[in-house]
Amino acid sequence: MSRPVVLVTGASRGLGRGVALSLAPEGYDLAIHYASNRQAAEETVNACRAVAKNKDQRFISVPAQLASQEDRTHLMKRVLEGFGRLDALINNAGIAPRERADLPDAKEDVFDEVISVNLKGPYFLSQLAARHWLAHPGQSLLPGGYKLIFVTSISASTASVNRGEYCISKAGLAMAAQLWATRLAAEGVQVIELRPGVMATDMTAGVKEKYDKLIAEGLVPQKRWGKPEDVGLACRAICRGDFPFSTGDVIYLDGGFHLRRL
Repeated sequence: MSRPVVLVTGASRGLGRGVALSLAPEGYDLAIHYASNRQAAEETVNACRAVAKNKDQRFISVPAQLASQEDRTHLMKRVLEGFGRLDALINNAGIAPRERADLPDAKEDVFDEVISVNLKGPYFLSQLAARHWLAHPGQSLLPGGYKLIFVTSISASTASVNRGEYCISKAGLAMAAQLWATRLAAEGVQVIELRPGVMATDMTAGVKEKYDKLIAEGLVPQKRWGKPEDVGLACRAICRGDFPFSTGDVIYLDGGFHLRRL
């Protein structure tokens, strides 16, 4: 029996793991992408098996450096050969700059690294998925057709001058979502951007005390950190077809951070 197949990038931990753990109970087969931490990816695989809807579901971990064209091609080939299909791509993987630096002091090699992983990687991985879907129209097992999800950040529209390269990468990814939504809307592919806020992950562990204080003071109207499962629940709703007449939309997962307030 064929089941929908979802590729989740950056699923070894953090938001990606939260997404995988929200999708496994839906009965999907999952490709768990990771960059280098194989042990963490296998932990995600085992956690998915523990909450799977049925014992026949398949969970495979696949390594790739998304900045590499060769690795992206190999990743897509592994998924399509291993599962025989692809119904959804969730572009979640991303990195923070190796060092935070004020704009006048920022380094070009750090900029290149962040842009390559956070923007170029998902943009061209989506191209590979789109080519496959365009060659196999109307064959998605998900309600409403194929799904292409971009996980960006409030940094797409919120300036942080000590990590400019990250903000630019997420702003670019937000436009990538608009571009692919426009191109694929008539082709049976739904494209949605998820824009998380201040999320409790490894990436923010080093600034927890700072944001604990800011959240308590009202930075986030709902007065809590975001959790990986918040992103996972949104991905689950999209894959289930709960937004049938939407594409190119931005869904904020930020506890109201984006609201303009006096």
